[in-house]
Amino acid sequence: MSTAATTAVPQGTGRPSTTARRLLALGRAEAVLLLRNRTALFTALLLPVLLVFGLKNVLNEQAKDNPGLDVDSLLVNGAVGMVLAFVVYYNLTAAYVARRGELVLKRLRTGEARDAEILAGTAVPSVGLALLMCTVVGGVGAAALDLTAPVNPLLLAAGLVLVVGTLMALAALSSAFTKTVESAGITTMPVLLLTQFGSGLFVPLEIMPDRLADGCRLLPTTPAFQLMRLGWFGTDGSAAPTGFAGTWAAAAPHLVTGTAWFALAVWGAVRYFRWEPRR
Repeated sequence: MSTAATTAVPQGTGRPSTTARRLLALGRAEAVLLLRNRTALFTALLLPVLLVFGLKNVLNEQAKDNPGLDVDSLLVNGAVGMVLAFVVYYNLTAAYVARRGELVLKRLRTGEARDAEILAGTAVPSVGLALLMCTVVGGVGAAALDLTAPVNPLLLAAGLVLVVGTLMALAALSSAFTKTVESAGITTMPVLLLTQFGSGLFVPLEIMPDRLADGCRLLPTTPAFQLMRLGWFGTDGSAAPTGFAGTWAAAAPHLVTGTAWFALAVWGAVRYFRWEPRR
């Protein structure tokens, strides 16, 4: 496994090495390793799909006690959120730990690739797969549930970029406290639980007690998911749906909080990420 990854950066090909080429080479090598790992593929492809069915049942039960709850929009937003949480955060945490244990990351640092390129290149397959699955989930969900077109595509894209970046940084940070790939299921559990139950995916914020909802809005991934919901449906659940112009005012707090968490997660990843096993 390590051989494929360590030969990912081309040497002596006669072409100048660029960031794009290095990222592509690293991403291609990591994709090969991902395809060979059945456990990682199950986590990335099947587990989020299974959770979506559970989410639908949970939302239907919540709608019985909360008339007017928009189950369809919450289902799509929750499904996309769970795909991102498991495919990007969990899968990438395990990947960083595995490559560190194989000394792949350490060897890559002796080549042309910069530290940021190594981390980003390792993330390319997970992020690409997550975005593909989100596109499928969003497209199929919109068609099957007859949802409207996004009210503000810019906010939808901003939320997607923000949540992917934050989850990548959290994966790098979590890997620093994860000794083995097997223990990744334990060390990633707090963030996964907070994401599912505190970011409005399984339990909509609008049906929580006010103080609890306000606290959940300050969690790392909540602002980005709220931006995605606001950009698509024109509301984050705290007010009536609005148009393109009205979404910007509602998005401002989420943008500020989400950007602050992203910066903090990046700082933590840079500060604590480990490139080789502790001896």
